[in-house]
Amino acid sequence: MLRGLDESDARRRLAAEGANELPAGTRRTALHIAAEVLREPMFALLIGAAVVYLLLGDIVEGAVLLLFASLSVTISVVQETRSERVLEALRAMTSPRALVIRQGQRKRIPGREVVRGDLVIVAEGDRVLADAILLEATDLLVDESLLTGESVAVGKRARRSPEEIVGPPGGDGLPSLYSGTLIVRGVGIAEVQATGLRAEIGRIGKALAGIDTAAPRLAAQTRSLVRIFAAVGLGACAITVGFYGFIRGSWLDASLAGIALGMSLLPEEFPLVLTVFMTMGAWRISKARVLTRRSAAIEALGSATVLCTDKTGTLTENRMSVVALAAGDAVVERSRVSGSDMPSEARSVLRIAAMASAPEAVDPMDRAIMTAAATDAMATGAILVRRYALTPELLAVTQVWQVPGDSDLAVAAKGAPEAIISLCGLKGKTVARIRDTVESLAAQGIRVLAVATARHGSQALPERPERFAFSWVGLIGLADPLRESVPDAIAQCRAAGIRVIMITGDYPATARAIGKLAGLDHDVVVSGFDIANLTDSALALRVEEAGIFARVLPEQKLRIVRALQANGEVVAMTGDGVNDAPSLKAADIGIAMGGRGSDVAREASSIVLLDDDFGSIVRAIRLGRRIYDNLRKAMAYIVAVHIPIAGMALLPLLTGLPMVLHPLHIAFIEMIIDPACSIVFEAEREEKDLMRRPPRPRNAELFSPAMIIWSTLQGTLALAAVSAVFLLTAQAGLPAEDVRSLSFFTLVLANLALIFVNRSYRGFSMDFLLGRNHVLLGITAAALSLLALSVSWQPARQLFGFGPIHADDLGLIALAIGLLAVILFSLKPLARRLAAV
Repeated sequence: MLRGLDESDARRRLAAEGANELPAGTRRTALHIAAEVLREPMFALLIGAAVVYLLLGDIVEGAVLLLFASLSVTISVVQETRSERVLEALRAMTSPRALVIRQGQRKRIPGREVVRGDLVIVAEGDRVLADAILLEATDLLVDESLLTGESVAVGKRARRSPEEIVGPPGGDGLPSLYSGTLIVRGVGIAEVQATGLRAEIGRIGKALAGIDTAAPRLAAQTRSLVRIFAAVGLGACAITVGFYGFIRGSWLDASLAGIALGMSLLPEEFPLVLTVFMTMGAWRISKARVLTRRSAAIEALGSATVLCTDKTGTLTENRMSVVALAAGDAVVERSRVSGSDMPSEARSVLRIAAMASAPEAVDPMDRAIMTAAATDAMATGAILVRRYALTPELLAVTQVWQVPGDSDLAVAAKGAPEAIISLCGLKGKTVARIRDTVESLAAQGIRVLAVATARHGSQALPERPERFAFSWVGLIGLADPLRESVPDAIAQCRAAGIRVIMITGDYPATARAIGKLAGLDHDVVVSGFDIANLTDSALALRVEEAGIFARVLPEQKLRIVRALQANGEVVAMTGDGVNDAPSLKAADIGIAMGGRGSDVAREASSIVLLDDDFGSIVRAIRLGRRIYDNLRKAMAYIVAVHIPIAGMALLPLLTGLPMVLHPLHIAFIEMIIDPACSIVFEAEREEKDLMRRPPRPRNAELFSPAMIIWSTLQGTLALAAVSAVFLLTAQAGLPAEDVRSLSFFTLVLANLALIFVNRSYRGFSMDFLLGRNHVLLGITAAALSLLALSVSWQPARQLFGFGPIHADDLGLIALAIGLLAVILFSLKPLARRLAAV
């Protein structure tokens, strides 16, 4: 009896050798994120202003500024921590479990806890979780295509001596199992030899580090802009302190004036907005059954020009069914396959095919045949005597049955038509007729298998199935139906200027038929054989016209990606196997299959498709475009809103009038700006023409000259409105507190007007009142309530240095904001033209 490891030994090995998993990327804790936020210039200015207030004896003002600083840190930490949790979701969702023998008992444990020396029980449908050597094996067939790229499953045997070790993958009749491979048939018990990075799949994963991934361009652009504004703001701060101190003689007041100007010029919202948009974008995309592993992928989604997709399980449902049977010259079509009027010859094809299929099938084709046959040889009392596995030399499976009441053994074989033709020894016109039928079915997108039967007497069974005297029975056609959402999704891609290319291992005729049904360009089909004979430059020309690539090997996908990129395309690529990982990582957007893909493919990708549905990819592209679109609107608003704030911080210094804005006022405005520019704009719905625009150029700048012109124009008009109220009230001789309250009210309302204008390049920007943007409605209500409180509640009025506001004051403010709104909304056609630049 096999005993396996003791629990204490397993714990020691787990501690010494590490978990059985591929290492995750560096994870940032909340403390790490907080430390990054504390290094931001705006935080330093807020702390500096609080210190100056405390030195002046204004304890309340200093405490309020410290509160605002704490809120700023908290917002950033919360948002970025959410982003980290999104990245952890995939690992938690895909955690496998293993059946092991420990201390003589079978038990299931998390796959990450499997250690070297564990005895692992594997059976049909199991994913192998570590490299191992087989101690026992019964009819074991393993799909190693994730490692070798070979679609043909290989047979396994138990080791013959303790000296046998795990060798390289590939080849039939070996005792080795490899992590990531799939048990297709049979059962076995294996001793684990290597886990984690020490396994074959782990070594391939480490090799992927040689391919560089792109750095997020938006983050780089944002950091560059923040550095420029920070330098200008800090320089202006220093100049203001010196100028104010020498002219007015109060250096502490000069410090407050300088800090206020520095805060007004420093758009610290840029990194916050980028964090929020990327985090919420990842969340929204996950709702479309897509997980984003890298923020750069969200940026790239809007600029994708080519989408390379496989067929099985992505364009199709990965749900095989029998759709055709051919016996002699008669072909039974889809509608009659399971009908009561099906000819007896066709029923024989289905019955023999079922006898050549595994009774408890894992293979999709076997399952489809057993379902269509609605019978099981074992259910009739038949006993499976022997099974001859499919081999590279003979692409057919043969099973031998002992049927009750029959002295002879019944033999059934199914496989590739060429293999069954060879087994039956067919020649001449018969072969030509069969091939015509095969081509006709393949042209309809049907996968074709052939079926043969034989009888065997009491003599010993041969070592190879070729020794049986087979008779031809017929053909069986199986189809994987196209997903209903695919034609519409491909039509959306066309409208959006995205070219869809199908890359599959199927035969060209089948690939062309599926491509036609899906709405792909199917005139030019390039085979893997053609690719092998093309130079890189010739392939770059070929990919410009081909819409379908058939009989493609996994390693050829990388050449296709690089050829497309050489033509200036932004490439999104789907894949599921280990051999797909290099092409996934080299693509601008690597999309791994979450349902049927390998861990290495997921690690190499930037996006993981949880439901393996092509429609989800298109939904992710739509959301990626929406995210970038709204991000541009938010950035345009940030640039625009800082112009009136900076202007009102500087204008009193130039005119000699009393200061309007202190750091406390600017911090208050920032508490409106921060959620407005992040949450409000992020929640905006997409523009109606979003998927009718061409893809964004690869080198498109977020801060384009056209956007800066539009933002500067808006900000200048807002500054003019606020300045007019400030100068008119100051010239009228109103007290400094009244001038400040009127100017501040106008500035806050101008801020809200800029939000309304930038929400959309088209449409009615006040529709938030109808409930279409609940966040904006809440922020507007909160801002107006706080403004009312700041002048009606005496402690708040003293804190902000405000005077009372009368009815005629409100009329002046309404006139200024009304004129500003009319001018800004009339300029929206200009905004639409500039947005397209």
